[in-house]
Amino acid sequence: MRFGSGIPGLLRRRARRLGVRLRQRRTQRRIFQLVTVLCSLALAPSAWLWVSAGDRVGTVRAAPNAPVAVVFGAGLFEGRPSPYLAHRLDAAVDLYRERKVQAILVTGDNGRAGYDETDAMRQYLIEHGVPQVRVVGDYAGFDTWDSCTRAHRVFGVDRAVLVSQDFHVRRALALCEAAGIDAYAVGVPELHDATWLYGGLREIPGAGKALLNAWLRPDPFFLGPREEGIPKALADAGSARG
Repeated sequence: MRFGSGIPGLLRRRARRLGVRLRQRRTQRRIFQLVTVLCSLALAPSAWLWVSAGDRVGTVRAAPNAPVAVVFGAGLFEGRPSPYLAHRLDAAVDLYRERKVQAILVTGDNGRAGYDETDAMRQYLIEHGVPQVRVVGDYAGFDTWDSCTRAHRVFGVDRAVLVSQDFHVRRALALCEAAGIDAYAVGVPELHDATWLYGGLREIPGAGKALLNAWLRPDPFFLGPREEGIPKALADAGSARG
């Protein structure tokens, strides 16, 4: 009797264990599917940036002629452009020397006392041979969207070569196109160090924000009146040719 009653009990215990394992596998499968969906959603905006950029990202040499180069801020170090920002500015100097552009708009953050990205960028370009009248500063480029929409709405830029690091420049290109600028982008290469890795990782949420900005097209944090710096710089370039 005990032997006969033991078999059903053993089968029941094995059945319970099998049921637990099957439920665990279903739960793991659902978690995996959820993670896959979330990762796909997180990376979709980045894929949009790469697809939308097409063949409009390249080098200084490959860049087409345009009236203006737009250089985006990238931080200061003891009041001077950080190494990454200096590399962007060097590329802009090359564009100017090769007569790819006639004027340079530097757009940075001057939102707090004692921090003036824009003037540091202007001074760097002037020190490297770009005439002062050809360098125009935007002091309210608080993020990439603000820089792009202000370039078009405040400074009247309709066509430009954008300059930034290779990990950021596709986002800048998509946003400037959404703001109304016919743009080409120069992606400045960098060593794949910790700074480069951090910048690339930051582009994942940045791409999502860019998608929203391109769709909603909000006003910048500070719009302000129309500025005449770029028209004056281009007029100076025209008189110099004449």
